Amino acid sequence: MPQSRGLGFRSSPDQWPARILTPLLATLAVLALSPAAPCQLVEDFNPPKANCCLQMFAQTLADQMQDWNQLGRYHADDARLTSAAPAAHRVVFLGDSITDGWNLGQFFPGKPYVNRGISGQTTPQMLVRMFPDVIDVKPEAVIILAGTNDIARNTGPETSTMIEENFQAMAELAQAHGIKVIFCLLTPVSDYTASKQTEHRPPADILKLNAWLRDYAAARHVDVADYYSALADDKGMLRDGYSNDGLHPNAKGYALLAPVAEAAIEKALQ
Repeated sequence: MPQSRGLGFRSSPDQWPARILTPLLATLAVLALSPAAPCQLVEDFNPPKANCCLQMFAQTLADQMQDWNQLGRYHADDARLTSAAPAAHRVVFLGDSITDGWNLGQFFPGKPYVNRGISGQTTPQMLVRMFPDVIDVKPEAVIILAGTNDIARNTGPETSTMIEENFQAMAELAQAHGIKVIFCLLTPVSDYTASKQTEHRPPADILKLNAWLRDYAAARHVDVADYYSALADDKGMLRDGYSNDGLHPNAKGYALLAPVAEAAIEKALQ
């Protein structure tokens, strides 16, 4: 193969060095995910605002794509827990940012509860994490809060069936390993703050998924933590003052969820 004199690597892409290929692939991935621009000339040049350091952004994205499910987030702590004897009444809280931002030690002092929430995650990502972050640490129960980011298409569009089957797979995996399962009903959202949430997470979709979770739980010996009712107002919105962005509970919001979670855990472990 002839050498490319300007860039200093072979002209065959499979021989390009990682310092060139990785940011290039990341940039192409960003372009592929971006909305298609109209195929026409414009009178005024007004492109979308670019990040200050595109090369650094591309490298960061490429690094993150190597662990799309974020198995590395809790890898060290999982290893610590699996190397020790299982704690009595250990419970894993599996979820997205609502779980990730919950200080379990503050709201459940002295309880052997393990936080395995990761901001932004969807049910397909959590399903991949079931073995390392849940089953391998040998809890007596897992309490799963998920689905709002699926509705928001954080990892792409999904059908209701796809989301439901991810929940079903997580429940069946846990039960096959003797772990009690608790499904949390999705929390409501609101437009009461500057962040308008209902456009990306339509309340009708939340209600639909919650109805399925209830029906599945009743048929498959799964317990339910009704987070929705704890936070919803008379309009079906997340109560004003219990969230700073209309999506994530604040301290007042978590204070309403804690007794609901505790009651569901006690019932599951009986």
